Amino acid sequence: MDRRQFLATSVTSATALAVPHVQAATEKALRVGLIGCGWYGKCDLLRLMQVATVHVDAICDVDQRMLKGAFDTIRQRDQVQKPEMFGDYREMLKKNKDLDIVIVGTPDHWHALAAIAAMESGADVWVQKPISVDVLEGKAMVDAARKHKRVVQVGTQRRSTPHIMDAKEKVIRGGLLGQVGLVEVYCYYHMRSNDKPPVVAVPGFFDYDMWTGPAALRQYDAPKYADLGNANLPHRRWWRAFNEYGNGIVGDMCIHMLDMVRWMLGLGWPKSVSSTGGILVQKNGASNIADTQSATFDFGDLPVVWQHRTYGDAADPQYPWGATFYGDKGTLKVSVNRFEFTPLYAKAPTLSGVPLMEDDKYPEDKTEKDLERHVATAIRRHWVDFLAARVSRGKPVADIEEGHISTASCILANLSMNLGRSLTWDPKTHTVIGDAEATKKLRRDYRKPWIHPADA
Repeated sequence: MDRRQFLATSVTSATALAVPHVQAATEKALRVGLIGCGWYGKCDLLRLMQVATVHVDAICDVDQRMLKGAFDTIRQRDQVQKPEMFGDYREMLKKNKDLDIVIVGTPDHWHALAAIAAMESGADVWVQKPISVDVLEGKAMVDAARKHKRVVQVGTQRRSTPHIMDAKEKVIRGGLLGQVGLVEVYCYYHMRSNDKPPVVAVPGFFDYDMWTGPAALRQYDAPKYADLGNANLPHRRWWRAFNEYGNGIVGDMCIHMLDMVRWMLGLGWPKSVSSTGGILVQKNGASNIADTQSATFDFGDLPVVWQHRTYGDAADPQYPWGATFYGDKGTLKVSVNRFEFTPLYAKAPTLSGVPLMEDDKYPEDKTEKDLERHVATAIRRHWVDFLAARVSRGKPVADIEEGHISTASCILANLSMNLGRSLTWDPKTHTVIGDAEATKKLRRDYRKPWIHPADA
């Protein structure tokens, strides 16, 4: 088997014991740049460093302390690495014109502009989910990837999670569910902040104007974080509490599970989306995202129904975030921590699976700050799939178009909730059928001087 064949087949087995180190069919190290040096930006980069020979040429962040922290972490992993540090991704891309891969790990409101700029520079791109904050940003990203012939992988790594791949193969493809008539997806994590911190001065090490970028400029407020010397930093996940920067719990958590369901069942765009909810309980905080929301994604013969609450107990404590597939022969529950298939009839097998841990092969995982160790293997496999696509110049498992479908579907759910009506979607024209008001809201206004990619 040559290297091309190896790369193309190395992630097809859900039960492989370890992710190989990959040279990506090149004779020299891949040149990599990172935009957004926070939690998952570093996490994704460090997983890449575990499975491929790379040289981190440049890293970029608007927070000087976070930037320096990423630099030190990279140096600890590989003493050869001395990435140049930037505060503006445009300068990084201008100075580094030969990057092979650019990782976009910024908050959601920056994904589109940074990813498109990286594609235009000639790099293949790894971008975190959701790919965009509005629908037309996402379409522009797909268009840019096709125009510039770039390989773009979205960080929806459920598609590369070994035990979930196993569930798809054994239960879904194995026909154990029979006819699936309903899928429920849900999240009951208490992840909506109910804080109401005071407006404070912007710290000198943080470029708040650049961080805000195309989003609406809010007054500077954020809870204090003891691990950062009590600094008030909105980009330490506080931003997720605001619709200016993302799409709430639906955009953050539903996209993962909806994308997983679509992948497992081979679904495309929903025909229509309807949603209800709002801030029904946690009304005292500054956050403006919904604390309660239900949404139905209509795929014709199959409704996929989402629910989240940021208070109260989970319906099933073992599955606080996951998906349940209901078939006429059995039920499948899937999460990042496990899967369980329960047959309707006793003669059928009962199946289960748990995450593949690789602490013996990657002992550094044990001490990495904030690493979700049960997800690390999935991210490594997601990278191997991406590297294989770079060699073949084909589409990776979480191609940008797949990320767009899942992201836009979640955005449509929020739009339906806000407008108070169901939305019927036309994917060919990217319009809401018979609803000019909803169609107009498929793009958000950009703060000047930033230009929306749909207008570029």
